[in-house]
Amino acid sequence: MKNRYAILIISIFCLLISGCKKDFLNVTPLDQYSEEGVWKDPALIQSFVNNIYLGIPHGFSALMLSSCADESMAVWDWESSSVTKCLLTPSYLGIFDIGFWTSKMRYITWNNSFKQIRACNLFLDKIEGVKFDDQVLKDQLTGEVHFLRAYYYHQLTALYGGVPIIKQAYKLDDDFLAPRNTYDECIKFIVEECDKSATLLPATLTGANKGRASKSAALTLKSRTLLYAASDLANNTTWATGFSKPEILGYNGGDRNARWLAAKNAAKAVIDLNVNSLYKSNPGPGDNISTNYGEIFLLKETSEDIFVRFIQAQYENDWDNGNPGLFNGPNGWHNWGGNTPIGQLVDDYEMIDGTRFDWNNPVHKADPYKNRDPRFYASILYEGAKWRQRPADVKELDPNGIVQVGFYEKPGNVIKPGLDTKKSPIEDWNGTSTGYYLRKFIDPTVDAQYFKQEVPWRFMRYAEVILNYAEACIALGQEPEARTYLNMIRKRAGMPDIPATVTGQALIDKCRNERRIELAYEEHRYFDVRRWMIAPQVYTDAKAVNILYKLLPNNTTSATPTYSLSTVQQRAWKNSHYYLPIKLDEMNKNNKLIQNPLY
Repeated sequence: MKNRYAILIISIFCLLISGCKKDFLNVTPLDQYSEEGVWKDPALIQSFVNNIYLGIPHGFSALMLSSCADESMAVWDWESSSVTKCLLTPSYLGIFDIGFWTSKMRYITWNNSFKQIRACNLFLDKIEGVKFDDQVLKDQLTGEVHFLRAYYYHQLTALYGGVPIIKQAYKLDDDFLAPRNTYDECIKFIVEECDKSATLLPATLTGANKGRASKSAALTLKSRTLLYAASDLANNTTWATGFSKPEILGYNGGDRNARWLAAKNAAKAVIDLNVNSLYKSNPGPGDNISTNYGEIFLLKETSEDIFVRFIQAQYENDWDNGNPGLFNGPNGWHNWGGNTPIGQLVDDYEMIDGTRFDWNNPVHKADPYKNRDPRFYASILYEGAKWRQRPADVKELDPNGIVQVGFYEKPGNVIKPGLDTKKSPIEDWNGTSTGYYLRKFIDPTVDAQYFKQEVPWRFMRYAEVILNYAEACIALGQEPEARTYLNMIRKRAGMPDIPATVTGQALIDKCRNERRIELAYEEHRYFDVRRWMIAPQVYTDAKAVNILYKLLPNNTTSATPTYSLSTVQQRAWKNSHYYLPIKLDEMNKNNKLIQNPLY
């Protein structure tokens, strides 16, 4: 009897399943959108584009790109020294590997960039067949995606040289194997994408659209791309000894003067839009010039902003993201002191009269942080700098909030460390090895030990455009025009004009140093030292300053310390590292790829 009932129940269940099988297997999932659904809904399409933006990493990670160049060193290293010692290989990309957990640099390289390019291609394949009630929105999104595709290809070309140009989203039955295009083809494609974007986008954006691409952003990306293409690295492939495909690395000939002219014109096109300007470009007698410069990186919006993304205040399970104060502030404030400026960067901040700082000058050495470029005080924390109030458990030791990276010698040769040294009595597991901390980007009104600041990362700002224009003018022999624009930057910074007597290589050096100081830590230097081919000269051992006070028998401190220099990190250069290696996995997957030279 029991068996009879069981058979009946099973039979009924089978009938129900067979009758409803079609509907049962075609239930729409409730936790995700179908591809067909996305391309019918303008709101979902906009969300799709938003996700492509998120593939561009901002610079506020715990490990910054500055620590891979001659700007800073990471106190924890985290394999950044593999870059500064040129130890990368196709089998070991270190912090540039997609699997490396502490570095946002992994997102600018091959895997992520091509992933985002595929999303751009998918959008451009689909968008023409989508009906929009708002044609302006459709054009804007299309322009943004052309910009984003150009942006990712610019990243790839700057890091690798020529890469495969893929213009469609691959399907499962497509041939995925593609050779590398020439450098020239990549530059032309990026420029075409920027031009398409610029025709579809408004010159600037307001309200909720701030942070999206604009015409100004598209033209700025074009300016940056063409500047790189006119620079030394793209026009000199002799460093790649015996490489069979030099056209992948740069140009094999042609009119370099025309390339510089294209770079100049691209920068001038941004200037002529007249939608951006230098923030507080004409400081008055009562202005605090250091404060003016520092505000550019703390305010939510300035006249210089071209392409900006706001970094949210809180990230769940994302501890190494978006917290510049905690990551880089001094350990005597319970911060991590992460990407500490090296002596080479600090020494390149000029004196207030425009002359170079020099440790061999006895006046400079006696008081090295006096009368320096005002941007120094907005960018660097140094011995004796006034910072913010100390935390409650430290305030008694320093009620005035003064940075202490020096040491104190007691009678009997007993050394007492300052509160912000690597041997600090507050925290001795972090702390600077160079005698400096980063101040730029850090809001002193925020207690970074407990709170994240809400601050935007500026991917592009107007000062870069001015510097691009000046550099191209110098290369074209238009030195008076170059000085005029360089002096705009220097006037805002409270620095004297570059005089007409500075010409030739001296003017090139001035321009390069101006870019180094104005754009410090903004992810330009890594690429600049490569495209100028000065990496062999600047990837030298990182320097530190050592500061020692004498504690007198009455327990008072000597009025002035003594300063000495030392090496704190060994560095080296290999020409292979002008470009990154293509990861061995990618080479194995695509037999049409050619590895970069000297790996």
